[in-house]
Amino acid sequence: MNSNDLSEKAIIDYGQAGNHASSPAKLDSNILRALCLESGADEVGFANISNPAFDKERTELLKYFPPTKTLASVVCRMNREPIRNSARSTASLESHETADRVHKACHRIVAALERQGVRAVNPSVAFPTEMDNASGKGWAVSHKTVAVAAGLGRMGLHRCVIHPQFGNFILLGTVLIDAEVNEYGQPLIDDLCLGCKLCVAACPTGAISSDGYFNFSACITHNYRDFAGGFTNWVEGIADSKNAADYRRKFTDSETASVWQSLTCGGVYKCVYCLAVCPAGRDVVKQYSTDKKSYVNDVVRPLNEKQETIYVVPGSDAEDHVARRFPKKRIKRVGNGLRPRSIQVFLNSLPLVFQREKSKELNAIYHFTFTGEEELRGTVVIREGTVRTTEGHEGIADLRITADSRWWLGFLSKERKLIWGLLRGKLRLRGSAKLLAAFGRCFPS
Repeated sequence: MNSNDLSEKAIIDYGQAGNHASSPAKLDSNILRALCLESGADEVGFANISNPAFDKERTELLKYFPPTKTLASVVCRMNREPIRNSARSTASLESHETADRVHKACHRIVAALERQGVRAVNPSVAFPTEMDNASGKGWAVSHKTVAVAAGLGRMGLHRCVIHPQFGNFILLGTVLIDAEVNEYGQPLIDDLCLGCKLCVAACPTGAISSDGYFNFSACITHNYRDFAGGFTNWVEGIADSKNAADYRRKFTDSETASVWQSLTCGGVYKCVYCLAVCPAGRDVVKQYSTDKKSYVNDVVRPLNEKQETIYVVPGSDAEDHVARRFPKKRIKRVGNGLRPRSIQVFLNSLPLVFQREKSKELNAIYHFTFTGEEELRGTVVIREGTVRTTEGHEGIADLRITADSRWWLGFLSKERKLIWGLLRGKLRLRGSAKLLAAFGRCFPS
């Protein structure tokens, strides 16, 4: 039976919808599941838009596709050995190939549903994204959130979804459907993470900590070097170069070739070692459980001992980690290319670029008051290696910062100087200026 046959069966069982009529009240989950598998998915699950898992993003989801009632999580399995290979080109090729499969599967699902009068949309697996989104969030759907809500896996220590059978060797897609189904998946109860901490041992930037902390900035700066943020940094490096010789002092020939390759053949991931070494999942765990020592020697050690360049933000926790944990790897200090386009995005993004180790000696409350084009008040609390941001002023501030919003965004982009901001009244401080310097050390860019 092909997807056309399944579409026809759905029409017969659940009423003729017509191209412009309202969608069927409910779709049969078994028929829809069979349609998805026939379309190329290796697994699929369904979640209702009212699921509490979507509370934080439901508004944006419904802006993207207002009639959404059901989210279908689509899983395609990746081949394990290519991902484990120390050659990043091999691992990236497997990722791109699987992403294409997910896109094609979701496209076929949407086409089959459309033929039976059910409206549906398939957002991108990763790229392209909505780069001009004012919120700074380019993706339309958080595929991991959907997969967990649909009962297809649990988040591991490494912030990747672990599927019960395939492990984390999967890529995810989502189809938004203007119809309910008669049975939805339920989140899995059992934790699928084995607690082996191999992802912690393999991560070259120290982004993954054994206590569950995740350093987003460390991960994106290195692994996504040839993607959006790193590409921005590379372009600005060209713009700042005086001539070809000056450019070559900043970038090696291999780095230039890597950017060219990513532009022409698809982005090359610098890492994903956390995926490579994870032994969770029924299809994966046997090799690990049979002989853990051999597994570490065969899978983990080649990645740890690989001589390669690790990209880090100057003064970051990642820079310290590489020097301490992987002395044979080369460190290159770069910018991460992350620049907030609004004050709201600035406040929201602080937890993502926070450097826990740099904050250990700092306990302070900061009150920000932004004026001018974007008026906003916010509180940032840094205490005991954690950061918390809220809108409005809370608590008693150790440092009060009042700044013109446009000037502050320029300052974050390194286009404005602190001293001139103070002299021209664009920036005013009430409290010790040393606390502002300490704040900056917690959020290097």
